[in-house]
Formats: sequence, structure tokens, C-alpha cells
Amino acid sequence: MAILIRDKYEAHKAEVNARFDQLKANEEELNRIFAEIYNMVGEVPIEVEDKYVSVARIFDTKEEIPESFKGNNYVRTKRDEIVSLISYAVGCMFGRYSLDVDGLVLANQGDTIAEYLAKMPDPEHVTFMPDADNVLPITDDVYFPDDIVARFEQFVVAAYGAETLEENLRFVADALDPGAKGTSRDTIRQYFLREFFADHCKTYKKRPIYWLLDSGKKNGFKALIYMHRYQPDLMARVRTDYVHEQQERYRSRLAHLDDAVADADGRQKVALTKERKRVADQAAELESYEEKIHELADQMIAIDLDDGVKVNYAKLQSVLAKIK
Repeated sequence: MAILIRDKYEAHKAEVNARFDQLKANEEELNRIFAEIYNMVGEVPIEVEDKYVSVARIFDTKEEIPESFKGNNYVRTKRDEIVSLISYAVGCMFGRYSLDVDGLVLANQGDTIAEYLAKMPDPEHVTFMPDADNVLPITDDVYFPDDIVARFEQFVVAAYGAETLEENLRFVADALDPGAKGTSRDTIRQYFLREFFADHCKTYKKRPIYWLLDSGKKNGFKALIYMHRYQPDLMARVRTDYVHEQQERYRSRLAHLDDAVADADGRQKVALTKERKRVADQAAELESYEEKIHELADQMIAIDLDDGVKVNYAKLQSVLAKIK
């Protein structure tokens, strides 16, 4: 299997735009027919303005959107489509969706991997398994082998094939930030760190179903959890399996940087000193955050999906990102 996301995008764009053109043509034909029936040809407008056509139209960039589309809430860009793909990928990581079946899979309170497998046509050969513990760490470097960028790579391989992985990651990264420096993985990592949750909140009208654990501005620790799979012991597991592990990684990183700074000079010493301060700030932020996680872990807080996102989110708001 060798599938390019670029080809899928182009085919999708062509289908969507053809649908737009057909609907616009249909509406203009109806206008012409009614104008003839009521003897009003030349007195009423036949042409339908682009901004009043109520189906999607895709442009590669915002700069390509003509003035005639301004005010049309259905206009989308390549970035919008890639953001939707990433959102679907995260849904697959949590088991909300699956590459093997259509529709929602895990969408009931407290759903587990067992429920996921029970809904698979072939539980022994699942195309892409969701995350086992309902925690997707998001870090500014590779600290966890199963962080969200690694899981996204696995999703791309499962959905499109290993042969096209690098080209597909490059296409995704270019759509997210065409002028970004660094590797495609760097760009995708920055998107998850800085923009994914905001996009998710926008899509879900400030009622997110994927919740962002967030230690603060230094990015000491971030992780996504899925509210439908939440269990009262989740904060305890986050604390021991992720926060404590991250703290240990920071300690090791700082020790390594101390040795490197001692042996360096000139510009290299300046760069390493700057890097050490960044990591030290993250470690300090995480130390404070660990206390908040510890407090919630001891309480074993339960949630009820029937209460809605707003009520449930407030129960854990001391360790979650603010919804903006």
C-alpha cells in the first residue's frame, strides 16, 4: 500500500468543489425558471453570489479566496482539511473512531479497550489500536516513545502505508505551516503543542471532548485525555506513569547539560546555557504541577457525562488548559 495524502486531498477538493459548482448552477437554474414563470426575466437577479452558496468550497490557501466568497462560512482551506484529518487521527488514537468500522466506537462513559475490541470485525487484526491508557503526552522533545507525534506517525502508516510516510508527513507539515523551519515532525509537534487544543475547542464550540492536561506556559507537561474513557484513577496514573517519568527525564537532561556546559566555550557554551535554563524552567513548572495532580489523584474524582462538558471540566480545571 502506497497512498499519498496529497492525492487524497486533491481528489476530495475536486469532489467538494464540483458539488459547490453544481449547487450554484442548480440554484441559478431555479431562479431562471421562476423568473420565466412570473414574467420577471430581467427584473430579478438570476446569478447567485458565491458567498450565499451553502456548501463547502476548498482553496489551497487563504490568499486564493476571492472577494466574492467573503462572508461565506463554508469556505475551507487545505490547512482546515489537514486539521480535520489530525482531529480524526486523534479520535482513532483514543478509540472514538476506527479505521476498521464507520461511525463512533468508544463514546459511552468509562469505555475501555475491551469495548473497542468487541466492536471490531476482526479483533485479532485491528488496523490501528487506540492508546491503552487514555493518555497522549505532548512534549517539546521526544521524551516518551508513545507521545502524540509518534502515535500520529503510526496512524499515517496504518492509514496510508509505510512507503509514503515521509512524503505524507511533509505534506501535513507544509499545510500546517508552509514557512516553518526544521523537520516535518518538528512542525507537527509544534502544532500539537500550541494549536491543536484551540482548534479542537473551536470545532466543538468550547465544549471539548479531548481534554488538555497543561502545566503552564513553559510546556513542562502536556497530555490529552478523552473524557468518555475517563476513570476516577486516571489522575493517579498520569502522576505516576507520566509526570514522575517526565520529572526524572528533566533531571537526567539537566545533569547532561551541566556536564556539556562545563566542557563548552564560546557560542556553544551560550547556547547550552540557554537550553539548560529552558529545561530548568520546565522542571520547576512541573514540580508545582505535580502537587496539583497529586491533590486530584488522592480525591479519585468521578465525572458524569450527563452533566455535560462544562460541569465535568470544572472538576479538574486546576490541571487542565483554560478553554478560550
